[in-house]
Amino acid sequence: MTETAPDPRRWRALAVCFVGGFVTMLDVSIVNVTLPSMQAALRAGATELQLIVAGYSLAFGLVLVPAGRVGDARGRRRLFMTAMAGFGLTSLLAGLAQTDWQLAACRLFQGCFAGLSSPQVSGLIQQLFRGRERSRAFGLFGGVIGVSTALGPLVGGLLLAAFGTTHGWRWVFFINVPICLAVLPLAKRLLPGPPATAGRSQRLDPVGLGLVGFGTMAFMAPFVLTPQGGFFDDPARWQWLAGAAALLPLTYFWERSYQRRHGAAVLNFDLLGQSSFRFGAALGAVYFAGFTALFLIVSMMLQSGLGFSALTAGLVVVPNAIGSGTMAALSGRLVSRFGRRLVVAGLTTALVGMILVDSAIRFAPAAWLPWAVAAAMFVSGLGNGCIISPNQVLTFEAVPPALGGVAGAVLQVGQRVGAAVGTAVVLSIYFTTFASQTSKIGAGPASERAASAGLLVSAGIIAAALVIAVFDARRRRAQAAVA
Repeated sequence: MTETAPDPRRWRALAVCFVGGFVTMLDVSIVNVTLPSMQAALRAGATELQLIVAGYSLAFGLVLVPAGRVGDARGRRRLFMTAMAGFGLTSLLAGLAQTDWQLAACRLFQGCFAGLSSPQVSGLIQQLFRGRERSRAFGLFGGVIGVSTALGPLVGGLLLAAFGTTHGWRWVFFINVPICLAVLPLAKRLLPGPPATAGRSQRLDPVGLGLVGFGTMAFMAPFVLTPQGGFFDDPARWQWLAGAAALLPLTYFWERSYQRRHGAAVLNFDLLGQSSFRFGAALGAVYFAGFTALFLIVSMMLQSGLGFSALTAGLVVVPNAIGSGTMAALSGRLVSRFGRRLVVAGLTTALVGMILVDSAIRFAPAAWLPWAVAAAMFVSGLGNGCIISPNQVLTFEAVPPALGGVAGAVLQVGQRVGAAVGTAVVLSIYFTTFASQTSKIGAGPASERAASAGLLVSAGIIAAALVIAVFDARRRRAQAAVA
């Protein structure tokens, strides 16, 4: 397949990418409801559980920018297939793990392969589609991301119900294997090959790749490795931020110099100089900081605090997936008409949904609590579907296809960092409130109060994303008036 393709084949190629994107994003949240089973089966400690959950996100974010740059320069099909093969193998090894450290190590490698595949999908959309078709493709991809993340707890709960709490958690990883095996031959046949100039003129800036990778790891590490004891319980781990700060000016000057000499820096400053890209990346990072912890907090409250099953906790978030997937598919068509105003409407709806979830936790009778939370989650999902994919379309509107992979990687690094920071902050508030209230009012009421406190912080972060969207909408309106 060449750089361009007939319309039917392009959409079939996109479907292959979506399957890969779905399975890697599913693993972000699918383990949440299986943690008690993993802990019991492997006798895992708090640190190991944190690595099992957060290590995936850390490794995911670490390789995004290097993977995007290599894919842009050397061809995306090869990297996507390598990622799918590696993800399937590490999933198999994770399901076979006999100790907590084996599982934690497999999750780190899983995250690396997931991060390797993700920017290839964004880059391929940039490469294969133009205009309204590109908006539609990104809209569908946003729906895949939203649905897979929201369905993770449900799929995990179903697997535990089907295979039992002792070994059901292993099937959370085993189900990835046949999916990856099915994707590989389809990717080889349908995805476009490397550009004609691959391996000749493209430089990869290995020093820049290393600086960006280590800087990302240093910044994310203290957030994704937050123990349950509290956000500031281990001051030593915040030394990672000093390392990230030291790498920042070094990365800037190296990339400036490399771009001036070779025109192929990892962080392309023409890309970073685009207002649409800067606003979109900032909005994505802040929004992911606000909404990502929602599923984890609701799941912990229902299971650990109120004694509901993992399946019930998973079913509660299904309405969010339905709302998010439906609106994401529609928003791909609406964004060309409404622009940033669509994202403003989505953020407003998501904020209302978050407040409704909090209100359900505070005021709904115990017997009706799962139903009330599920209804509020549907509203939140409607908003989510109008944010992620339209924001991606607006962020990429001036990005040339040749930079599609690295642009997607930079955007997703911001989202991963935002998710790590937001989850660490919100979970710290949850655990601190839960610990302080349990002895006074009991585990059930304490979990509700802790969840409410965490959700209010999440709502405040989403409100900050709304402010960014409003500013960008005004900027765009002013530019249109001048033009």
